[in-house]
Amino acid sequence: MPIKSYLAHPHSGKKEQLIQALSSIEQCEIMPAQNKEVLILVTETENESEENLLKEKLETINSLKLLALVSGFNTPKNN
Repeated sequence: MPIKSYLAHPHSGKKEQLIQALSSIEQCEIMPAQNKEVLILVTETENESEENLLKEKLETINSLKLLALVSGFNTPKNN
């Protein structure tokens, strides 16, 4: 399952809107920085198809200025 972490930069004055938008997406967990206008975003999806759908959702968020991938890996499911 793909797990990725990002730094999410909001447009100026849009940090709270970005927090709300990302929080509403099931595959996302966010941690706002206390002293900067940046969020840490961790995503976890079941497969590549779900990852692509999540990417499309993230690209539609108007309050998101920049999304920088920090780390990503794919772990196989244990059956």
